[in-house]
Amino acid sequence: MVPVREVAPRAVLELLRGQPLSAAKVRFAWRASVGPAMARATSVALAADGTLHVAAAGEHWRAETARSMRVIRPRLRELLGRGAIKRVAVKGSG
Repeated sequence: MVPVREVAPRAVLELLRGQPLSAAKVRFAWRASVGPAMARATSVALAADGTLHVAAAGEHWRAETARSMRVIRPRLRELLGRGAIKRVAVKGSG
């Protein structure tokens, strides 16, 4: 039996996996992977070569995002597929 707390995440994961890779899918996966605070402080774009460009609102968010990538990458891989992101480039603004 599957616990109730796991039903919704599993359903979203299965629905997301079936969708083609798009900018909206990447943004959704990013928000789901990093949480609302970091999602508000960053924006993402996936280039054709597989580079995920992350623009962070300032040095603090750039450093926090870069530090957290070892946790974020597996989450993105699960949502977007193993080969979708080949490299991550994090830049801060201002």
